[in-house]
Amino acid sequence: MTAQSSRPTTDATTFACEHNHTSCIEEALESARMVCEKEGERFTDLRRQVFELVWAEHKPVKAYDLLSELSSQRSGVAPATVYRTLDFLQAQGLVHKLESLNAYLGCSQPKQDHQGHFLICESCEEVRELESKAFSKSISEIENTQNFQVKNITVELFGLCAKCQDQNVDPTGNL
Repeated sequence: MTAQSSRPTTDATTFACEHNHTSCIEEALESARMVCEKEGERFTDLRRQVFELVWAEHKPVKAYDLLSELSSQRSGVAPATVYRTLDFLQAQGLVHKLESLNAYLGCSQPKQDHQGHFLICESCEEVRELESKAFSKSISEIENTQNFQVKNITVELFGLCAKCQDQNVDPTGNL
């Protein structure tokens, strides 16, 4: 994990490397507890551990990487346990699944009903979740004009974050 700046996040366009990550995780944990409490669900030790591992970095994490890390912390963790826990966290709106990467990411807006829109840096692999009202409005217009009910939307946009652009990083590994 890279060192984090102590500069607080004030802008929705700030990438993970530009904020206090310890505070970020603490806020995410508190939000997760509140969401589970509101829904009458238990935020068990296992759920908390998986949630913390997902939030360890602002990078997508695969279920088997979570399994490996959990296995080093507790005995008897099976793949099904990890997947059930991720399904629970997803159902509560606490994590998103990035379909193209088959990986999971902590939700930055767990208290809001929203669809996932993500900017994924191909170089440093950090991910930014954003909410675009204009994009959501466009989808609503499509639903209306096409008489089609959209059940789920995940938009994953790949490119380079500002930091990697400033470092003239080529996502293919060439400089």
